[in-house]
Amino acid sequence: MVSLNFSKSESGLLPAIVQDYQTNEVLMLAYINELAWKETVKTGKAHYWSRSRNKLWLKGETSGHIQKIHEILVDCDDDTVIYKVEQIGGAACHTGHRSCFYRRLENDALVVEGAPLFDPEKVYKK
Repeated sequence: MVSLNFSKSESGLLPAIVQDYQTNEVLMLAYINELAWKETVKTGKAHYWSRSRNKLWLKGETSGHIQKIHEILVDCDDDTVIYKVEQIGGAACHTGHRSCFYRRLENDALVVEGAPLFDPEKVYKK
């Protein structure tokens, strides 16, 4: 298995940029540790390390909106990856939006682009 340079970060976490495999749209940025990396490579589904929950996280384990890996790119320093994914269910963001980057800076305000594809309160039952 290809090894990444997890020792480069004090926390052992490396950034994972997530793009739609067909359009290259940036869907999200998350972090991986060695366990998340191994699970992603082994299963073909995106796994991350949740910094807020301090645990391994299979993207879509609650919502069903998993990310099927189509390609993985590794940078020249072995400390950042790009996951090219098929976003099952259409939405990558926990807010229900397709991308986590659904707000655009305009003048001195954030403007929301597009509508959520699902209601997070129903999906996450909060």
